[in-house]
Amino acid sequence: MQLFLDFLAGPAREAARLTILGDLFDYWAGDDDLADPFNKRVVVALRNLSDGDVRLEFMAGNRDFLIGDDFAAATGLTLLPDPCIRDIGSVKTLLTHGDTLCTDDADYQRFRAQVRDPAWRAAFLARPLAERKRKIEALRARSEAEKQIKPLAIMDVNPEAVAVALADHGAQAMIHGHTHRQGRHEHLAAGTTCQRWVLGDWHADRGNALVCNRQWGFVALPRA
Repeated sequence: MQLFLDFLAGPAREAARLTILGDLFDYWAGDDDLADPFNKRVVVALRNLSDGDVRLEFMAGNRDFLIGDDFAAATGLTLLPDPCIRDIGSVKTLLTHGDTLCTDDADYQRFRAQVRDPAWRAAFLARPLAERKRKIEALRARSEAEKQIKPLAIMDVNPEAVAVALADHGAQAMIHGHTHRQGRHEHLAAGTTCQRWVLGDWHADRGNALVCNRQWGFVALPRA
């Protein structure tokens, strides 16, 4: 976590806007967990950034889709819908967490539809916090076990789903996370060659961010 906190206190302050496309936390059990020491450190760091001149935005991922209005208020960030369109320079860009593009993983898509249902969300958040944490930890353990036997290909995005999403939104570029397979790819959508940028994972000793200015590109953290 320290590397991310250093990023918020340092390089992120050079940006006009910081957009986080989900999976900020390993899991989020609900906004009533803001006082947890780990969570509080992240919240305070985000608040310090948003209190400056940096506009802070967050799109929920599959690990932290229970983040809500109280978290947004505590950090000073804006919650984004998934997907959303952003004009970055002269490039119409589709922002998404990316899990909806993994259409070959039918089991995951069924699970996603269940937990994103507003009725399921309300019922789950009505449970005691400790119970929610136990349930989420059990689900994460099961998910990690299933990943060991799933073919790698079905856990990546489906190229046709990417092309359809780009064409449906009339976008020339896409930025997403979820798969954590950092890289840049090209796709043909509606007769146009489009770029897809995939955000990488963060570890104790290294992280990455996509800088979108006149010349897009990844920056590795920590900086040399």
